[in-house]
Amino acid sequence: MNESILTVNYKNTPYWWEKTPRPIIKEIDLPEETEVAVIGSGYTGLCTAIQTSRNGLDTVVLDAQDAGWGGSSRNGGQVSPSLKPSFQELSRKYGEERARELLKEGINALKWIGDFIQEEKIDCDFKRSGRFYGAHSQAQFKQLEKRIREQPEGLEMDVDLISKSQQHTEIGSDFYHGGIVHPYHASLDPARFHRGLLERALNGGAQIKTKCAVKKIEKKGEVFLLQTEAGTITARQVVVATSGYTGAVTPWHRRRVIPIGSYIIATESLEEGLVDELIPKDRVISDTRKLVVYYRTSPDRKRILFGGRVSLNETDPEKSVKPLH
Repeated sequence: MNESILTVNYKNTPYWWEKTPRPIIKEIDLPEETEVAVIGSGYTGLCTAIQTSRNGLDTVVLDAQDAGWGGSSRNGGQVSPSLKPSFQELSRKYGEERARELLKEGINALKWIGDFIQEEKIDCDFKRSGRFYGAHSQAQFKQLEKRIREQPEGLEMDVDLISKSQQHTEIGSDFYHGGIVHPYHASLDPARFHRGLLERALNGGAQIKTKCAVKKIEKKGEVFLLQTEAGTITARQVVVATSGYTGAVTPWHRRRVIPIGSYIIATESLEEGLVDELIPKDRVISDTRKLVVYYRTSPDRKRILFGGRVSLNETDPEKSVKPLH
């Protein structure tokens, strides 16, 4: 690897962990039983624990690592409906009614997260920054034009078409052939958002047991028996919230999840004028390539955080630096 691309203070730990170190949770003994066992302490697991504990259900969250060690504290911090296929593509595969339901769910989720963060007063640099979605070819720009024209009635989203000649209002580069702007997409600090969820789950009464991998789940009559590294716990209900780290313990889920490695690099601190030139409106940015890249400014607008896929499998962060650069 060419060492010249690295600064003298280079670190291979996530940028977000600088401001929000991994939480130290009080060590607890594994309870013998609980009403709800949640496997995984990322966004899904903690949102579940917040709701169950606040509604009076005894809840235990189990995680093989530290709380939020996975993608929840290490992602790009870009918030969107998370549906890449168009309405037409979804309709062909699932039918028009299901396609509408999927799109509506994504739109509702985008609105919900902003409302939730505001209601819960979670300090995580949440901002409706908008997204510039760049077309990496002229053909893809034509596809974006078509996608805007063919939005389903009743589910139209505000979106602005940006020609190549207008592109510098969004990004200081001539690489793209224009693109579209989604004004309601957002950005946040993922590690701080996770910490906010963790605090609220604990305050709601949930117990969290880290470094406690679940080895086996067995149905015993009306309850589930969970064998873990710290012993055995029974639960009336089990929520599997392991996402990309789903393993052989839950084979049904494992067959439906494809973990793909994605890595992020952060630039050195940049001059204020340069950041304003490169990303003048503080958008989050991604593009139309299959091997998508995504980037944004840091919340303090001193760096650019750039992410992409360098391998189908998880790899050493040191090996991802050069291809991302």
